[in-house]
Amino acid sequence: MSAVVQHPFVEALVAGGSALPATPLSWLNQRRATALERANALSVPSTRDEDWRFTDLAPLNRLHYQAPAAAVAAVDVAPFALPESALRLAFVDGVLAPALSDCGNAAAGVTAGTLVEGLKSHPALMEAHLAVHAPFEQQFFVALNTAWLRDGAYVHIAGHVTLPKPIHLLFISTRKDAAPCPRVLIVADTGAQCTVVEDYVSTTAEAYFNNAVTEIAVAANAHVKHVRVQRESLAAVHIGACAVSLAKDSSYVSQSVALGARLSRYNLDVVQQGEGAAAVIDGLALISGEQCADTHTVMDHAQPNGRCSQLHKTIVGDQAHAVFNGKVFVREGAQLTNSAQQSRNLLLSPRARVDTKPQLEIFADDVKCAHGATVGQLDAEQLFYLKSRGLPDGQARKLLTFAFGAEIVDRIPVPSLVAQLERAVMAQTQAGV
Repeated sequence: MSAVVQHPFVEALVAGGSALPATPLSWLNQRRATALERANALSVPSTRDEDWRFTDLAPLNRLHYQAPAAAVAAVDVAPFALPESALRLAFVDGVLAPALSDCGNAAAGVTAGTLVEGLKSHPALMEAHLAVHAPFEQQFFVALNTAWLRDGAYVHIAGHVTLPKPIHLLFISTRKDAAPCPRVLIVADTGAQCTVVEDYVSTTAEAYFNNAVTEIAVAANAHVKHVRVQRESLAAVHIGACAVSLAKDSSYVSQSVALGARLSRYNLDVVQQGEGAAAVIDGLALISGEQCADTHTVMDHAQPNGRCSQLHKTIVGDQAHAVFNGKVFVREGAQLTNSAQQSRNLLLSPRARVDTKPQLEIFADDVKCAHGATVGQLDAEQLFYLKSRGLPDGQARKLLTFAFGAEIVDRIPVPSLVAQLERAVMAQTQAGV
């Protein structure tokens, strides 16, 4: 790559690391070089930027970034395993761990492996989608991830193939001050159906930085269910972005759950590229202590007859701070769009804080769109009802708080993951109430 690292933050991230080798693919070299130029040119987001005004990135400046690990650490994946998954790709500090992965049950028409393998097996498909759907021109962290695109996970579902079992993409962080840049590309061809679990976990309580980018291309009449779970170290910083492209009559269902990280940010951008596409976007952030969880979503209806239903919930305890900014954008000509958005937030302490901003931006006249937001404490009447049935006050509060979050968790189509998350929500609810 010919670009020179000049930005202080970029330089700090790669200090001590070796330069990225050029690949035989000129288009990939060009995209990485362009992304590095943009990362050098852009400013690190701050509270002076409108999209980041509630999120202070100061914890990033306190990390001492390490070079990428040369060897993969031995870790136990049993606590995070999903028995019903068709296959698992496990990455440790950004590096594939074959010994921890399980690709023996891949069905015909299903390709799951690393991006390097995908570049060899499907070069034309990779050129059409990799670093295409997630724009980096104005997004510093996406540009940084693309510039240092070494490897990642690649999932391809061939046309009219239905994979009933989920694919588990497991990203494990083990080292203090590590700064991996996980990358995921999911391509579902015409008529394909699949469920993908993108799971970020840690085996350390130390601070580190994860900068993750996912691109999902859903072809005509294809259906993708995407579960994203962030349950990292409570000292970590997690910045994530996901860009989804929907073709004609396709569907995308997203469930994202954020439990961990000292500071987390998730940007989800869904673009309806074809008529009749549908999306369901569910989200839950359960935080306490001094955690900050920031979620930004954009549903871009660029074609007619689009449908979207969105429900985002936060449960905020202690001095934690949750942020939600959701936009429904209906372009001119996108008639007969039906899109609804709800933000529901539960405060568990007087010092907990929520900033929520649902938005509609509509340039078509024959549409049905709605949005709303609520911020409050536990319902007094519900508490009274449970207490009148003999439950102590503390237990009644825990039960109501758990039920508030379980509405999102129980929609996840992976029973073993639901059980894991319900235990985590119950434990965190008991600690935070």
